[in-house]
Amino acid sequence: MTVSMAAQDWANLDRYREANEALQKELPKEGRIVFMGNSITEGWSDHHPEFFNNPAYINRGISGQTTPQMLLRFKQDVIDLQPQVVIILAGINDIAGNTGPATQKMIEDNIFSMVELAKVHGIQVVLASVLPASEFPWAPGLEPAQKVIALNTSLRSYAEANDLVYLDYFTAMVDAKNGLKKQYTYDGVHPNESGYKIMAPLAIAAINKTVNQ
Repeated sequence: MTVSMAAQDWANLDRYREANEALQKELPKEGRIVFMGNSITEGWSDHHPEFFNNPAYINRGISGQTTPQMLLRFKQDVIDLQPQVVIILAGINDIAGNTGPATQKMIEDNIFSMVELAKVHGIQVVLASVLPASEFPWAPGLEPAQKVIALNTSLRSYAEANDLVYLDYFTAMVDAKNGLKKQYTYDGVHPNESGYKIMAPLAIAAINKTVNQ
């Protein structure tokens, strides 16, 4: 039986391997902020690249990823970089079933495990809401809007119970149908430049609140 390279590197550990090795050699490491996520994080560098002109900001998003994949690469893509803060934005692809069916508890367990790993290693955590979505272009008919709301409710409660800053992108970007406002997206799920310009000051405020608490 032939095993594909994609199957061998299911979590895409090779995606940032060389970049991580280079970063680990750089000094100083103080004040690094890692953005851990999926395509919504990865696409930030394409649609609003000036945000990452800040040398302290490190983008570790990978398109299509679900929380189990992110949990698997959390050691090399976050912990080993020794950041001060990690912003975790995850869950929408689990709702879409990208790597198979996932219950809300499964999604929560993976996200909360990433939080716990970060805290054990002295990394402060910003827990971001999932962005609104009323439909997935690549997986129609799943009606994700209420699942997103339920997951965000749980994430907010967990953040409050564990003294984490909750980064609420959802409220700033949701439309009357619990989808992503048209002016902030090009496909109903992923932000465009205008969307990232809404997200940027919210992220900066969450970072500042975290490092000063």
